[in-house]
Amino acid sequence: MLNIALPKGRLGEKVYGMFAAAGFECPALLENSRKLIFDNEKAGVRYFWVKPSDVAIYVERGAADIGVAGKDILLEYRPEVYELLDLGVGKCRMAVAAPEGFRDTPDRTLRVATKFSRIARDFYTARGRDIDIIHLNGSIEIAPILGLSDVIVDIVETGTTLRENHLEVIETIVPISARLIANKSGFKFKTEAIERLTAALDKGGKQE
Repeated sequence: MLNIALPKGRLGEKVYGMFAAAGFECPALLENSRKLIFDNEKAGVRYFWVKPSDVAIYVERGAADIGVAGKDILLEYRPEVYELLDLGVGKCRMAVAAPEGFRDTPDRTLRVATKFSRIARDFYTARGRDIDIIHLNGSIEIAPILGLSDVIVDIVETGTTLRENHLEVIETIVPISARLIANKSGFKFKTEAIERLTAALDKGGKQE
């Protein structure tokens, strides 16, 4: 059996649809119940739902053989996992946003509000820019409005929230999408099963 960690929510449901289309369905997963783990012995898979930011932890520590995590999580936390496939769903981007008309002044420290501290630090370090990271866990957009920060680094999908708060994207750091990941030790023991599933997803379930 392959243990598969799926992210809760719309992305997870879409990803499960891809697994099902690739021949790894588990109808019980779609039933309205309080069950946490769903098996399909015939298909050789066992699914369970977890918080999106926790998928990589379950995979890294071996509770799951494979899972689906956003590229943002992989870049921020750098879990020791194999990245097998870009599934082409959950597309968005990691970007720098600022109040409309903002102009950077390189001779002073740039205040950056974000919950992706490592990504922000790596981005600005590569540019030799001196920054002050202000780590926040929610409502990042309000930081520059209240003068807490100059800019924010956050995930941008449609940009609607930014526009409604008179903010705009000034730079894109990296495109983001959902990735199929695998536990490194588990991959050695279940190579054939994991590679078969990966190939099936790449051929039949992957979204372009």
